[in-house]
Amino acid sequence: MTRKIIIDTDPGQDDAVAILLALASPEVELLGLTCVAGNVPLALTTKNARIVCELAERPDVKVFAGCDRPLNRDLVTAEYVHGKTGLDGIELPDPTMPLQEQHAVDFIIDTLRQEPGGTVTLVPIGPLTNIATAMQRAPDIIPRIAEIVLMGGGCFEGGNVTPAAEFNIYVDPEAADIVFRAGVKLTVMPLDVTHKALTTNARIDAFRALPGRVGPAVASWTDFFERFDMEKYGSEGAPLHDPCTIAYLIQPDLFSGRQINVEIETTSALTLGMTVADWWGVTDRAPNAFFVNDLDADAFYTLLTERLAQF
Repeated sequence: MTRKIIIDTDPGQDDAVAILLALASPEVELLGLTCVAGNVPLALTTKNARIVCELAERPDVKVFAGCDRPLNRDLVTAEYVHGKTGLDGIELPDPTMPLQEQHAVDFIIDTLRQEPGGTVTLVPIGPLTNIATAMQRAPDIIPRIAEIVLMGGGCFEGGNVTPAAEFNIYVDPEAADIVFRAGVKLTVMPLDVTHKALTTNARIDAFRALPGRVGPAVASWTDFFERFDMEKYGSEGAPLHDPCTIAYLIQPDLFSGRQINVEIETTSALTLGMTVADWWGVTDRAPNAFFVNDLDADAFYTLLTERLAQF
């Protein structure tokens, strides 16, 4: 059975790979791409989402512009990782496909109201502003969400934008707090798992060797943002964070984790945006998330390469 999904995104090279994986996978039906400000400002995330769809020869995909800033903070972006366009690494033509006129938040609300309850999965791979705004504006949609599978947070890996906080959660911690408290079935891909999904020369070479345009584009993107992570972490490659969400929907047995309580820090100057993950069960707080901490990296890259080869 195919799962209907909405990907909420701020592309970003690893966002782009996640979108391509979804478009190449019959297990998921992509209802639309909702864009949010995050890695780069909204005008660029909406442009990049359409560039990726056109690269995949899927101009039929509906792309929506959403919130251009966090709920009540100034926007923090990450050009220092993703380059000034957010998709640095290869020159791709500007998109010709249109943006939808409807606001992303309205599309999320309308879709959840129109589709049968429990049939639409939300896949946020950027800051959670659009999702939280939809929940605030239309609380009736919350019980209709099948599951939220998001990339964000960290526990034992700490943070990647502050010592305590991962970027997607840090950009809009108030939005994350709303989503984590919503009572929805929640699966979290934190840095603890994505930092095990590392590119290697062999894995990038496998992308580069694929026929068509998509494989070489993915190889060039990973080459670009890999430099930043290798320098920062001293690792042999860079983590492909966001595709972990789509791979989980396709092949969940690649991943393992625990059902635990996760709270979002919204007030501390020191640990703002931290996902306070009760991995060891030391509080009496009720579990609210399946927090993933491991994956079969070889099988993950095999899946990714096989699917990208279909373009």
